[in-house]
Formats: sequence, structure tokens, C-alpha cells
Amino acid sequence: MDPERVVYPLMKYVVLGPAMRVAFLPRVSGLRNVPRTGPVILAANHLAFIDSFVLPLIVPRRVHFLGKHEYFTGTGVKGQATATFFRGVGAIAVDRSGGRAALDALDTCASVLERGDVFAIHPEGTRSPDGRLYRGRTGVARLAMRTGAPVVPVAIKGTDRIQPRGQVVPKPGRIEVRIGEPMRFAGRDAGMPRGKVARVVTDEIMDAIQHLSGQEYVDDYAPRPADTP
Repeated sequence: MDPERVVYPLMKYVVLGPAMRVAFLPRVSGLRNVPRTGPVILAANHLAFIDSFVLPLIVPRRVHFLGKHEYFTGTGVKGQATATFFRGVGAIAVDRSGGRAALDALDTCASVLERGDVFAIHPEGTRSPDGRLYRGRTGVARLAMRTGAPVVPVAIKGTDRIQPRGQVVPKPGRIEVRIGEPMRFAGRDAGMPRGKVARVVTDEIMDAIQHLSGQEYVDDYAPRPADTP
């Protein structure tokens, strides 16, 4: 049996979902902006590890998201259980070493959209180290132009307070999710270098997220955790 068919609804409606609603009292606005059918890219800011679980909780449709490759390669009973859990909740393994691995991850994400599903991405590429919104990486734009899927900007607020960097278990506290109107970029790269257009489109998406979140914007990439002093 496909574990995703069992684990996803079990976690969303029986285990994690009800507990998260009680602990975090989510306040949601703009949920109607998420199309009920067809491919959708949810592009959200990234403040805490728990963000990837907030969107599947809030959005009625099944949501897929990226997960570190290490979550899927563990050994023994614990490693296998971890891999099954992340696959079951809709995570897609991504190797962050770059190069061919990055292209393979992009292909996998595109396949999710091409079959009409929902894919959530944090364009910043990693969690914000200080609560500010950092420059987006262009994968979100490339996916949008390649698949024609609309991009729905999302602002998540409060998760950095309930789960500060380095804290494994989040503490109770209210979170807020603001969902903006769909943005469409199909055909934007017609007759133009895709790399140049991808940068422009990504900046437009980040501007929409910043408008919803009210965060201070930093025109630089967020440092990876290993690079943070």
C-alpha cells in the first residue's frame, strides 16, 4: 500500500492536524485564493522548520513540499520510519549539493504540478536567520514558467516565535497565514533568456510575499545554517 495514502490523512486529520490547531490557533485569511483544482505553487516565506507542516494543515488540498535528502536515506528501523513519514506527508527528497541534483529535484517538482497537484516552496531556500525576508532563488519562477501553474504567494507569521532556530519542539502560540491572489507567468519567457526572466519573476513573487508579511526585505540570499556565525 502507498504510505502516502495512509500517512497523509492520518497526520492531517487525526494526529498532527488537531494538535496543531489547538496549540497554534491558526488565523487564516485569503484561503479562497487557492484554486480548488489544477496545479498550484504555494510560495511562502520561511521562518521555522514547522512552516512546511503549516501549509498542509491549512490548505484543504494535499500539499507536496521539499525535504532534505538526509530525511530519506537513514538506515535501520528509525531511518526507515523517518523516510516513510516524510514521504507520507508529501515531502520530496532534494539533494542540495547543486548541479545535476538540483535539476533532478526541479524535474520531480514539475512532475507534481504536471499531474495537477499542489506544490509548496520556500523561495528563500532556507530559514530566515533573523526574521527578515531574503532574496528568492529562481526555482519557483522556472517551475511556474515551465508548467504554467499559478503561483499563490503566502505569508506565514509567528512560527519563528513558537519555534526559534535550534528548538526542536515548538511551543504553543498563535500563528497567522495570509494567502494572496494567484500570479500567472506562463509565456513570460517567450523570446527572452529564461535565466533573466526567472530573476524578474522571482523578484515579483518575493515582492508579493513581502507585501503580505510586512517583513523587512534583504536583497541578498539567506545564509545556510552552516554559514551562520
